[in-house]
Amino acid sequence: TGPMSSECLGNLLRITLSTEYFVDKYLSFAVVDQSGVAWELDEVMASQCGYTVTYSNWSSIEFRASALSCHSHLEKDVFTVTLQIKASHTPDMENAATHLKSASCHYGPWSPRELVCESNYMEVSVRKEVPQTVEDFIQDEPEDWTLAFPEVKPEEASIWQIVFHQPEEKRALLVTDAWGAGYGLNTTDTRVLMRIPYTAEQIQLVEDQGITFSAVRSSIFYKQRWMILMVDTAMACPVDGVDYANKTIIWTVPKYIQLLSVGATSFKDVLVEAGVDLHKLSAKEMASRKYLLSNDSNAITMKIPIGAEGGYYKTSVNSGQHGMKYTINLFLEHQWEDNKWGLTKCTIIKEIETPFEHVELAITNNSNLSARLMNMTVGMFLPDVELVNLTIEGVTVAVREAVQHGYLIHEIRYANGSKAYVMQVPFDAPSIKKEYLRADMRAHILNVTLAFMIHPTSETFTVPVTTVSTTKDAVLPRARGYCDGRSLHLIITRGNVDQDWVPFISDWHLTTEAAQKYNYTLRDNGSHWAVSVPFLSSHVNYEDFHTSGIKASLHLTLKDGVTFANRTDFSVSCRFSPSELIKCLPNGTVVITAVKFVGISDLDISLLVLRDRECKPSLVTEKTATFKFNVNTCGTNRKFNSTAMIYENEVLYFKRGSDTPVYQLKFACSYAIKQTVDVRYESKKNPPPSIKPGVGSLALSLKLFKEKSYSELYQDLEYPVVKYLREALYFEVELLQPQDARLDLNLNDCWATNSQSQDSLPQWPILTNGCANSEDSYRTVLHRIDSSSRVKFPQHLKRFEVRMFTFVQGTALLQE
Repeated sequence: TGPMSSECLGNLLRITLSTEYFVDKYLSFAVVDQSGVAWELDEVMASQCGYTVTYSNWSSIEFRASALSCHSHLEKDVFTVTLQIKASHTPDMENAATHLKSASCHYGPWSPRELVCESNYMEVSVRKEVPQTVEDFIQDEPEDWTLAFPEVKPEEASIWQIVFHQPEEKRALLVTDAWGAGYGLNTTDTRVLMRIPYTAEQIQLVEDQGITFSAVRSSIFYKQRWMILMVDTAMACPVDGVDYANKTIIWTVPKYIQLLSVGATSFKDVLVEAGVDLHKLSAKEMASRKYLLSNDSNAITMKIPIGAEGGYYKTSVNSGQHGMKYTINLFLEHQWEDNKWGLTKCTIIKEIETPFEHVELAITNNSNLSARLMNMTVGMFLPDVELVNLTIEGVTVAVREAVQHGYLIHEIRYANGSKAYVMQVPFDAPSIKKEYLRADMRAHILNVTLAFMIHPTSETFTVPVTTVSTTKDAVLPRARGYCDGRSLHLIITRGNVDQDWVPFISDWHLTTEAAQKYNYTLRDNGSHWAVSVPFLSSHVNYEDFHTSGIKASLHLTLKDGVTFANRTDFSVSCRFSPSELIKCLPNGTVVITAVKFVGISDLDISLLVLRDRECKPSLVTEKTATFKFNVNTCGTNRKFNSTAMIYENEVLYFKRGSDTPVYQLKFACSYAIKQTVDVRYESKKNPPPSIKPGVGSLALSLKLFKEKSYSELYQDLEYPVVKYLREALYFEVELLQPQDARLDLNLNDCWATNSQSQDSLPQWPILTNGCANSEDSYRTVLHRIDSSSRVKFPQHLKRFEVRMFTFVQGTALLQE
């Protein structure tokens, strides 16, 4: 059949476009007249000329044309319509392919009056019944049309006119004006036609038996020689009458409505038939589909179970929620006779769409744990749904690009036309979140949002997909602890669940900066944590004290970095030598550190004392108290034996009002009475002193004095100093810092300038290489400096005398 197929359905022609051929293409429709001119269709022209384009049944495209459409060719009850379709992959219709389809249909016999209620227009055609005229009759004077029919405007006799009968007035329009207003008017050899869109200005909404009709009461006038032909072109089409009850569609159409039966007094049904998609159904076919067609004296009623054969479901969206509606294209043909019109045929095409029904989408997790692959099925969907993109971690990607993020997506189609989408993602994809559960269990969490589009409406909706797969692949961190005599060390090998875990000691978050504050060490290279804490530290627990040593432990907890829930604990315990608590210095100074043991909660370590209770700790931390004293103080006892002198004391803790200590730590320092120490030395001559150049910071001052004695200097308020030519200026340069007697101040170069900038020109040398300028008429005089109350280091000062001069250029002064 090619890309298009045609079908004759009474007084309508239907052309159906192949979905497979025209999918994902932009289309334009045009109707070709007998002259070969293509008239492009839009909504206005379609409703005016008797054409309908519908998208139904999951993107199926239909074109319908009335037998009396504007561009159809009617000859001996056969009408022919030629349709032109252009299809392009771009909206600008560039490089569009053109397709022509011409089809002819036989229709007859025609009833005296035929009504068609299409989805976008109403149409009435009436048989012409014009009396035979006398061929040789010649009219001498033009008729007075206004007197004959006041509603008819006096115009040229060959022009049609239409009069609309409205409750408040009658309004007449010329054919050209009516056509410009969107009405369709036509005539054939035997019939007069009027077509009107539902949006026309003259449309009235009237009720009959509680059903609303879109109605027009009109008459068409035509002048033919000495006669005026008036045709009643009233029409009415139901716009509602649909109800829903018990999963059933109920469509009610009143019979013999008053607008179409003016002047008639008797009625008789000739034919009542109904069907789907313009195909009539027999009583047997209706029964098999559980349709019910009833015809009583006042109305015709059809009852259709929702979901019955003949209709179809289509996807819909309401407030962002996915759902569906059931749609069925019913039609009703009612023929009746009355004593005014004779036979009337009315064809009603009614597309019924049920209210929105929310549909919960199933998300099935078929993950393959052995293959470490998440496998989700999302659906079912109707065929009009297409997956267009995914949002992964806030980034939206097209379906074809999802594979770059580790997502493999394919579509599954089922025999009933429905479909589902399968999405496969490896457990190790970057967007898969991992969460530790317990023991060796770990959750792999997929969180992605799928965006879908509905054809042909282009509505969109999203489906959030969150899937969790649990596997036994958790690797917990493990630790190794050791001590080196001065510190406790923990080395933690990281697993695959602790990426967001953070280390805590007690309730203290251990960071690199915090560790440095306490002189701890924390290193993290991505695969290992290394923690080192000195033996005497606030976060070390002291558990017991024996002659073998002090048992100290360090406890570290890894917590969730978000919730701060405990995840796992590690600890290291070691015994340290008691000598770590005491230092006996050669000069007789003793440094003793007492520790607070676990389980002694009521001990205030700052109240520890020595035997002399006036001797209190010099340094107190949360768990330690350090005393520093001389062996001859604080109640220290001294003992002797044959080789050593022993000093003994105690660290004590007394409860308030008691003289009996509840904490007692005895300690002793032993000093050898006789001791021989071998010292190896060798003599070495001191090298001669040398001076090496270097870079340092010196503080210098330059002062101007009033006389040669250098006893009175100029103050800040006396500047600028005014002197006459050849008057003496007395300068002093002093090294202020450092005050080192070994340093000598030497002046190398000294010069005068014409401005405050030392680099400006011209310049005049005052000292060169420490000597007076030999070219100066009045040479600089260097003065000797002796020690005085003001001069502590004469070698740190230099004084010189300069005669006042000025800069000249030729014979002109540069500055006074």
